Amino acid sequence: MNKMDLYYELVREPIITEKSMKLIEEFNRYTFKVAKDANKVEIKKAIEAIFKVNVVKVNTINVKPKFKRMGQHEGYTAAYKKAIVELAEGQTIEAFNV
Repeated sequence: MNKMDLYYELVREPIITEKSMKLIEEFNRYTFKVAKDANKVEIKKAIEAIFKVNVVKVNTINVKPKFKRMGQHEGYTAAYKKAIVELAEGQTIEAFNV
C-alpha cells in the first residue's frame, strides 16, 4: 500500500452544509470527515498531497452520536471525527466549488 492510499483512508469525505460553505467563503476553511485515529499532522499531510494545496491550520472535533427516532424505530447516528482545514491565502479546493 502506497502513501496516497493511506491518505485517502485518512480523509473520508467532504462535509458540505450551509455552515461549512460559509466557512469556505469567509475564512477559506474546508470541512472533512476523517478517520477517528488520525491526528492533525497526518490530516495536514493528506490534504496537501491529495489536493496539492498549502494547509495553514487544522482543527479537529470528535462528533458524538445523537439519538434519533423514526416512527417506532430508534437508535443512534454514527460517531465520527471532523477536521476543519484552513488553506493558505488565495488557494482553493476545486471539488467544493460546484
